Amino acid sequence: MIVWYGHACFKVDNVLIDPFVPNPLCNLPFDEIMEGVDVIAVTHGHSDHLGNAETLSKSYNVPVVAIYEIACYLAERGVNAEGMNIGGSIKINGAKLTMVKAEHSSDINLNVSGGVAAGYIVNDRVYHTGDTGLFGDMELIGELYSPEVVLLPIGGRYTMGIEEALTALELIYPEVVIPMHYNTFPQIQVTEEELKAFVKGAESLGVEVIIPEIGEPLDL
Repeated sequence: MIVWYGHACFKVDNVLIDPFVPNPLCNLPFDEIMEGVDVIAVTHGHSDHLGNAETLSKSYNVPVVAIYEIACYLAERGVNAEGMNIGGSIKINGAKLTMVKAEHSSDINLNVSGGVAAGYIVNDRVYHTGDTGLFGDMELIGELYSPEVVLLPIGGRYTMGIEEALTALELIYPEVVIPMHYNTFPQIQVTEEELKAFVKGAESLGVEVIIPEIGEPLDL
């Protein structure tokens, strides 16, 4: 089961990733978003991804998984945080998370390091790339983990755009792609024509594109 809550925030099975909620695309109540969530995972330290991890973790007694530096930062603030790093895996509360490389920055603010940005393979089948540019090792990630579904940024400026995202699909070759990290802010607006071009390009590669409604569960 996959649910999109706008931007890069997804529920994948029992894992909530990048809990930037509320956000300009999603104003659902926390109780609805946290239903069935046993783990929170954070890809990097920027506020639109770290989001409300601290509040949600404390309020719902759910641990946060993050790269070591972010986990240390959260632990100092009283959060139940589990640190890990690129290439490692953790099994926690019925979920399996494998941390993979992303090409992006990660500092929490100008004075606090967030380590490096990351993506996750969730339960051996869903690849949340995190915020990232295109990089060649996506091919290796695809070969090694064979993800069925990839959650892929397309908004450009701060992450890869549509052209790069289509190349990423050629490297990863999932069955399904769900675009993310677009239309949240003016800087990452994607026009309807551009979105149609992405869909057409992905389908020409044999990859199904799903653009879910906010809060709509997908049985994938």
